[in-house]
Amino acid sequence: MTPALPTGRVRTTAVLVLFVATFMDLLDTTIVNVALPSIQQDLDATPSQLEWIVSGYVLAFATVLITSGRLGDLYGRKLVFLVGVVGFTAASALASFAPTAEVLVLSRFVQGFFAATMVPQVLSIVQVLYSPKERAGVLGAYGAITGFAAVAGPLLGGILVTNDVADLEWRSIFVINIPIGILLVVGGWFLIPETRSPHRTSLDIPGVVLSSSALFLTSFALIEGRPQGWDWWIWALLGLAAVLAVVFVLYQRRVERGGGLPLVPPSLFRDRGYAAGTFTSLAFFGSIGAYFFVVILYLQIGLHFSPINAALATLPFSLGAFFASVACVPLVDRLGKHLVTIGLVGFTTAVAWTAQTIAHHGDLLTKSDLIGPMALGGAGLAGAAIPLIDVSLANTDVKDAGAASGVLGTFQQVGGALLLALVGVVFFEVIGDAFTPEAWRDGVLRALWVPGLGLAVAALVSLQLPGVAAVRHHKELAEQAAEAEYLEEVGGTA
Repeated sequence: MTPALPTGRVRTTAVLVLFVATFMDLLDTTIVNVALPSIQQDLDATPSQLEWIVSGYVLAFATVLITSGRLGDLYGRKLVFLVGVVGFTAASALASFAPTAEVLVLSRFVQGFFAATMVPQVLSIVQVLYSPKERAGVLGAYGAITGFAAVAGPLLGGILVTNDVADLEWRSIFVINIPIGILLVVGGWFLIPETRSPHRTSLDIPGVVLSSSALFLTSFALIEGRPQGWDWWIWALLGLAAVLAVVFVLYQRRVERGGGLPLVPPSLFRDRGYAAGTFTSLAFFGSIGAYFFVVILYLQIGLHFSPINAALATLPFSLGAFFASVACVPLVDRLGKHLVTIGLVGFTTAVAWTAQTIAHHGDLLTKSDLIGPMALGGAGLAGAAIPLIDVSLANTDVKDAGAASGVLGTFQQVGGALLLALVGVVFFEVIGDAFTPEAWRDGVLRALWVPGLGLAVAALVSLQLPGVAAVRHHKELAEQAAEAEYLEEVGGTA
């Protein structure tokens, strides 16, 4: 028999451990952007390697996100969480002392892999520790943590790199993870209870191999295509990726028809609202990474902003998202999908405003010139992101909500990898070998079309999301199911 679940201070401290791990993952998603120019100078990294440093993390994360959640259900969420933290900390140490850009790229892949191993366990454990009636405050704190990470990531990276803390230059952004990771392992070992899912689950290993291979080949071809002169074998890789994607879809249908648990259940997409939600998630979250990748590089390399000044230039975005999220939460039940559309239109407008501001001010661009577009972009992000999952799942059967939510999360990461690769193609194709302010400005203005169009298309597709009534009804059913599942899980640990 497993021990009783903790209560009181022990439970609160256990959740704190989980949230710090989440914060560490989110921090590493954003903190690296402001360090890219320093990395490029120190390791003589190529443009494609800079892309891999960012997209490698996202690719690996997307590849194992759903599978690691099922691993926790099967073998114990605490065990899988601790494995993730240990691996993430070791990968951070490898990144800290990477002698070459190739080693740093490898370490970022490993980081993303283990981040995806620990992150899905966090909310699963929280849902066992707290009853549905107790979760509101805890999930609110979780949302605040994610918002704070968005603010802190670029700022902390800017401070560490600009001030050359401990003479580590850019390496300090990874060194900081090591002591935190060690504390998390110790705290997690003694404080977090071991839990498993009482429901049947399985691992779709062939599905993981097929989908991750298709995603990697697509990203590899897009990122390496320009440096390789778009040789024939690049196009062959894209063709092979398309074939693997088709085989993956056919295989998923076969597994589901046979009564198995596919990685991405095809039946979910029979609902038009859910299909619209997955595409909106892919285009929306992919556009965020693409937008910041080119803007940060332009500010630091094109205009010679210091890392801290580049971070301060983008700070209004994080602040806009943070404060707008407070206003958006009570609007979800009243506006539903319309809030998503409004947010996406606002973010699209912000991208266009950013391009107009850069074109107008040229080399005289300052941090204050970007306050308006950045703040609007952050507010738009909050408006779209906060209701998106609830709205997308509104027509989904409650018993399938866990799988549907996991697929949505994976599509977010897939979008981040693909649009980052695509924006890099446009950005570096325009710049070429001309590292002049004019070339960088032309590059960023052309590249901003990628997130701009991505957000505009997402806004149009969001009109197909389920309505407000469906969202309210699904929320009532979900609350009832959550109460029943909590009682079942707690009963299994008694």
